[in-house]
Amino acid sequence: MSATQVKDADERILQTSVLRNLLGRPELGSVVGAIAVFVFFAFFADSFLRASSLSTVLYAASTIGIMAVPVALLMIGGEFDLSAGVMVTSSALVSSMFSYQMTADVWVGVGVSLLVTLAIGAFNGFMLTRTKLPSFIITLGTFLMLTGMNLGFTKLIDGTVSTKSIEDMEGFTSARDVFASTITVGGVGFKITILWWLALVAVASWILLRTRAGNWIFAVGGNKDAARAVGVPVTRTRIGLYMGVAFGAWISGQHLLFSYDVVQSGEGVGNELIYIIAAVIGGCLITGGYGSAVGSAVGALIFGMTSKGIVFAEWNPDWFKFFLGAMLLLATLLNAWVRKRAEATK
Repeated sequence: MSATQVKDADERILQTSVLRNLLGRPELGSVVGAIAVFVFFAFFADSFLRASSLSTVLYAASTIGIMAVPVALLMIGGEFDLSAGVMVTSSALVSSMFSYQMTADVWVGVGVSLLVTLAIGAFNGFMLTRTKLPSFIITLGTFLMLTGMNLGFTKLIDGTVSTKSIEDMEGFTSARDVFASTITVGGVGFKITILWWLALVAVASWILLRTRAGNWIFAVGGNKDAARAVGVPVTRTRIGLYMGVAFGAWISGQHLLFSYDVVQSGEGVGNELIYIIAAVIGGCLITGGYGSAVGSAVGALIFGMTSKGIVFAEWNPDWFKFFLGAMLLLATLLNAWVRKRAEATK
């Protein structure tokens, strides 16, 4: 074979390898969908491309994305958490009520909330591994218990369905700076939740792609029995994933509290489905073993662009759920097609 033929063969192998890697990325379908949504609203909504609008879109995406990232890791591990939405509210309620009732520094309440929220996540994981019941049943039970506890304890302690104001308490200003402040860049304000979101995406991606724990997550999601047979700590991995969701709920809960000062006990119901939708749009499989943190971020971005794009276009917001459902179906079909193409190139 001549040198020219060898060079041509090497280039073809390189091109095939690049195509295979590209098609094998779980987030490819969601990226294509995000570009399509962006172009769509850029055309139909005149104010969509303004810097202030971009800030609003990113904020909406970050409030979903902070939870979508750990939910995506949990789904890659083959499990669900239907209590994630109300857990956010539980985190905020614990922080607020403990600080107010104990007349403690707000940061004490924040710390207690972290411990309580992580305990809820550990409870979900422990019950899952000990009872062998489906995660749907376990977390549905936790969802119902937390919903009742949120309302019951709030009315018992505060006498109403919302918490008392803690704005004048020591530590409130510094806590708000950490969880709910606004950073001005070029005259445009961006919420700090965007930084929390990006940090979680970076950490989660590093865990999945660069650590042994990431291999464990994919293995458990693919086949937990086979994973256990080769020495993967299945129980520890699954409990850790549920605690990861709890950590995201803690961050979101503190943002909720320090953004509005008071918390309504009935908030959060139904948000768990939005987190799952963002993860699925981002390429996570319902069956587990496949997905990425970046994909969940793109899924959350699509959610943010759609929810705010409809407002900017001055359309009836009643249609939002229709668009969200249509995107879920289209993204799932596109992701399935991408996976088949990826398998065909192997």
